[in-house]
Amino acid sequence: METSGVQDAPTAVVMVDPDGVVSGWSEGGLLLLGWTAEETVGRPVTDLLVDPPPALPGSDTLGGGDAPSTLVTLRHRDGSTVDAVVTAHALRGAADRALGRVVTVQRWDRRPVIADRAFEQSPFALGVYDPDLRFLWVNTAACRVIAHTEEQIRGEKYRELFPELQGVPYTDKLSEVARTGVPARLITIFKPLGSAYANAWATSIWPVRDAEGTVRAVANWGFDMSAEYWARQRLLILNEATRGIGRTLDVISTARELAETPVPGFADLVTVDLFAEVLRGEEPPASAAVAAGGTITLARAAQHSAKEDPDEPPGPAAPVGYAPHSVVARCMTTGRSVVQLAAEPSQGGEWAFGPGLAADPAHWPPGTPLIDRSLAARGLTGKITVPLLARGAVLGAVGFARRDRPEAFTADDLILAEELAAKAAVAIDNARRYTREHTLALTLQRSLLPQRLPEHGAIEVASGYLPAGAGAGVGGDWFDVIALSGARVALVVGDVVGHGVHASASMGRLRTAVRTLADVDLPPDELLTHLDDLVLHLPDDTRPDGGHEPTGETGATCLYAVYDPVSRCCALASAGHPLPLIVSPDGTGTPVEAQPGPPLGVGGLPFEAIEVELPEGSLLALYTDGLVENRERAAGQGAADLLRVLSEPAESLEALCDTAMKAMLPDHRTDDAALLLARTRALDPDHVADWDIEPDFAQVAHARRLVADRLAVWGLEETAFVTELVVSELVTNAIKYGRPPIRLRLIRNTSLICEVSDGSDTSPHLRRARTFDEGGRGLMLVAQLTQGWGTRHSTNGKTIWCAQTIELP
Repeated sequence: METSGVQDAPTAVVMVDPDGVVSGWSEGGLLLLGWTAEETVGRPVTDLLVDPPPALPGSDTLGGGDAPSTLVTLRHRDGSTVDAVVTAHALRGAADRALGRVVTVQRWDRRPVIADRAFEQSPFALGVYDPDLRFLWVNTAACRVIAHTEEQIRGEKYRELFPELQGVPYTDKLSEVARTGVPARLITIFKPLGSAYANAWATSIWPVRDAEGTVRAVANWGFDMSAEYWARQRLLILNEATRGIGRTLDVISTARELAETPVPGFADLVTVDLFAEVLRGEEPPASAAVAAGGTITLARAAQHSAKEDPDEPPGPAAPVGYAPHSVVARCMTTGRSVVQLAAEPSQGGEWAFGPGLAADPAHWPPGTPLIDRSLAARGLTGKITVPLLARGAVLGAVGFARRDRPEAFTADDLILAEELAAKAAVAIDNARRYTREHTLALTLQRSLLPQRLPEHGAIEVASGYLPAGAGAGVGGDWFDVIALSGARVALVVGDVVGHGVHASASMGRLRTAVRTLADVDLPPDELLTHLDDLVLHLPDDTRPDGGHEPTGETGATCLYAVYDPVSRCCALASAGHPLPLIVSPDGTGTPVEAQPGPPLGVGGLPFEAIEVELPEGSLLALYTDGLVENRERAAGQGAADLLRVLSEPAESLEALCDTAMKAMLPDHRTDDAALLLARTRALDPDHVADWDIEPDFAQVAHARRLVADRLAVWGLEETAFVTELVVSELVTNAIKYGRPPIRLRLIRNTSLICEVSDGSDTSPHLRRARTFDEGGRGLMLVAQLTQGWGTRHSTNGKTIWCAQTIELP
């Protein structure tokens, strides 16, 4: 490495005669190469060259006309070498006579004056290094960045002078460019020596080559783009917030998204506090109530830290109280953000990410920031508290704090914090409103579903129901178990199109209609026909006076099945609903082979009823499509999976129902799911007695005797008087008003059932007999003496039945 004097040497000027002999030597030559004029004048100029080129001075190299600049290696007087740029210009006299050449010599690593001025005065940090990354030249801006003067670093290796920067991308890229000769550009986050704040630098690094293309040095320039970089980072955070906040319609989840999005890019600790009413989906307290004073109690909906926080509450919704004059209370009562800084920002604006940012107090809104010296004791450099405002209501407050980085907040950071809070507040309010509607719909739906399935002698039942996930809304799935005459039972399952309150209300109307039609004892296909007509008229019934259509779709599916424990026959019909699954007592599972009819609300198409004989102990499974169908599984595959689960042994019917629900439903459901399981029972033949009755009034007395004898066998003699009277009236009416065949049947179940069937379609009805009327009192007596009576029709006529309560042994 050359001495400082040589490094600062000016340009040397050498006069060379036409024969290549030095004829003149400037003072710069002494400073540059150490040779005096006495030692060089009269000597061949080639003596100064370490490796003379093939074309020597006197030939085309330095002779003739002007020569281009050439990089040569010169011999210093002390034996060292100097890389220099040599430029020759022809010197001519009168009559264009050649007098020789004027040769200028300048060190390879020395800059011309104008370049030197531009280099020094550049606002960018400029530096030049040799291939071993020794400092050759740096300008004043670079010296400010590295906090060293040029004299202190010239000739020093970069890695040795700044060992703390070993492994930093910038240092590694310098070495890479020196090794490969490939230019590079990068952005690095760099904290200047002596500064507590990090700057973002845009840096370009490129190789410096000689005429032969050899890399002789590495140069770089750096531009402090902190303002632009951090503004871009804020935009990225806002973009992330747009995509990441409000992905679910759940208040707690949305609060967590708000807490997690700005960490660690913007803040180190974020807390989200909401009114407890907001978490429950209710309206938040009025602004006047908040401003009235007193302690404000909020719930810690979310908290997220860049590192583990020992002060973090144990779980969500932990209560947090704020005094009337606290920052949070002030923020919520005024509806304006509050900024707290641990120290006064400098007027120059260099207290944050670098010069040129909105750090000057003039950039802050009126009243901000507050200088809070207590923040430092808590390890914080700053905190921004922003109210969560949506549709004119205060939902809570969010706090953004910095503690793991030295940068305090700027006025631009306040704008970002308020943007994040505004986006989150709308999402939280949407989630709150959805929670309210979802809770209302779920409450309505659960109130319309049977709270407890009735016990019935014909079947053992168990049910399961789960609403859709929080993002889908409550649907219109329902099920029911209805006791029918003749010890029979009806099983119903259905699904209304759509979600929300409208679907739940429609479901309630359909369930009520099914129960009403079931009381009429209609066959399954006829019941669905009447139900279809009801669904067709639902839009007209729900249209308000203003003429606007109601929200939601119309349409539903329904499966109606009737099981008779006497015949062990199950008659069923489907209106677009999945058919039930049957598991026999030996564990063999089979689906019902039939074609479902059209959904309710289509109109004009018939429904077909089918009958299936079920052995005692068979399992009948009715379900909605939400149980077997989802995005990953088709309905057919789901039904097969459900049948396989139901074929497995279980401790009880309830346990089997729970197992099936858990096995079939994914964690994130998009539809309601209902399952109704029924284990069939068969009525003991000894508990049923039936007789054919001839259409002769003389048979009435015979029918009474038959009934009395059977009651004696059953041990029900105490019911004989009422039963004989009822049978006498019903058989007399069948003979008088009906048609053969006439049949009498007694069923001993949980009640004593008496049935009289005939071939007539006429329906009997109660009427008030006048004082002197001879008839008209029969059905009145039946209704007064029994606990229930009715009529059901079949393809062969009708059946009149009545039931009495009996004491079971």
